[in-house]
Amino acid sequence: MRTPFRNMLLTAAAWSILCMLAGYGPAQTKTTPRPNKPVSESVSPTPTPSPASKKNERPSEPLKAAPDTGKAYKPTYFYEFTRPGFVTSHILIEHDLNGTGKISYLKQDFPEMVTDPVQLTSTTLKGINETLERMDFLGSTENYQFPKDFSNMGNTEFRFVKEGRERTIKVNWTENKDAKFLMDEYRRIANEAVWKADILVARVNQPLETAGKLDEIDSYLRLGEISDPPHLVPFLKELSTDERLPLLARNHAIRLIQSIEKPKK
Repeated sequence: MRTPFRNMLLTAAAWSILCMLAGYGPAQTKTTPRPNKPVSESVSPTPTPSPASKKNERPSEPLKAAPDTGKAYKPTYFYEFTRPGFVTSHILIEHDLNGTGKISYLKQDFPEMVTDPVQLTSTTLKGINETLERMDFLGSTENYQFPKDFSNMGNTEFRFVKEGRERTIKVNWTENKDAKFLMDEYRRIANEAVWKADILVARVNQPLETAGKLDEIDSYLRLGEISDPPHLVPFLKELSTDERLPLLARNHAIRLIQSIEKPKK
């Protein structure tokens, strides 16, 4: 049986609990006001490209086989080679008395001919002119074509114009030493021009292919298929320091420079 005193204690305790609960509720639901922040313009974050979307883009540059001086020229030397089925099946070279001119060529799988400026060196031009003088080219009527036809190796036509006179010869094989030199020299000029255009494209778009292009010019040089090799040195030096090229290609360019500059025994 509960005593009156005990009932009073229980009642007081219950009342205290109710008062505490009544005070706790408002304290929990009360929020502290926050100062208003100025509204700023929304800025779109710069998206971070995923590794798959990154591109190693390189600056574009002029693709010319020889410097274009912009000088007008009047061609007096004309060379043409045709041989369907060859990698380079059609070649046209024209230049003036100073060696300034252009080369046009058609490569396999190309829809049309490519044209680049060309500048013959003084050494190359001297060799051509001395050969024409020995042949008395404009005054001679000699037929330089070998009696047997070798058109399967390609047909060559050369025309020279000077002081109102001109002459054209067509050969696919000859035993005349000077006529052969003339045909070979223009082939060597074409070899260099086409190679230089190819490697200029490769070093911008496909640098890894430049190693193979250095092998190609190495083969040309060893076989004597480049006219006046020393004038290639500045261009090879440029390639040897171009960090876009693989180290293998740059080192090969250095070796070619050393080989060209090596004193002849």
